[in-house]
Amino acid sequence: MESSRTFSRRRRPLIVGNWKMNGLIESAVDMGEALRQGFDERNTSCEVVVCPPFTALHALHQQLGESSVKLGAQNVFCEEFGPYTGEICGIMLRNVGCRYVILGHSERRTLFGENHSLIVRKTMSSFRDGLQPIVCIGESLEQREKGETLVVLQEQLLPVLKALADQRERWVQLVVAYEPVWAIGTGKVASTDQIQEVHYYLRGLLKEHFDEDASQRVRILYGGSVKPDNAAAIFALPDVDGGLIGSASLQSKEFLAIIDALPAVD
Repeated sequence: MESSRTFSRRRRPLIVGNWKMNGLIESAVDMGEALRQGFDERNTSCEVVVCPPFTALHALHQQLGESSVKLGAQNVFCEEFGPYTGEICGIMLRNVGCRYVILGHSERRTLFGENHSLIVRKTMSSFRDGLQPIVCIGESLEQREKGETLVVLQEQLLPVLKALADQRERWVQLVVAYEPVWAIGTGKVASTDQIQEVHYYLRGLLKEHFDEDASQRVRILYGGSVKPDNAAAIFALPDVDGGLIGSASLQSKEFLAIIDALPAVD
């Protein structure tokens, strides 16, 4: 398949650790220290973000300090302040050091009923509050087996792209994460051909709805049982710009090994 990659010049590799609902403050601080030391010892130009539970954000922010490892959140609400019991807004996340936020993860879509409209609202409010959104999209196993993968991904991503149509300054700040639902936490991994096909298609959507320059600068991550033993093959694909890492990000050695699997950047 034709490559659209200009990886070394246009897109800085990005690795994001999604800790989900795991870890207390003490373990988060220990993990943060291991990552801070491990990453800062490495001569790498990639960008690394960790997304712990809300309860650990403040402590981890203090632990990371001036480290190159950045902080992200796993969710956000779209309003600024107000009577929204149990929710956290983007300004609050910025206040505890967050720079990124994960949106539209399949667990949010399936377990909590988040629809396309809400994910668009969260995306726009994240930009408003100074956060870079990592918008997740992915198909179920049934959808994959029916040959509906690209249609499903288009339905999930297009509302976001259309909402950003007249906001050129935000185009290249968007991060897209492709996570086939059937590969999240299951040990199953899409083949490299399947991954590249999807990423190439998504970059084409970016070109169609933004422009050529933006399509070559927006980072598209892969997530779904990425491990140290398969990361190098995945990251070598022309249109894969890093990974959204789940369970492997909870172990510093595994997470750092995944970072080491990124190809060298000129």
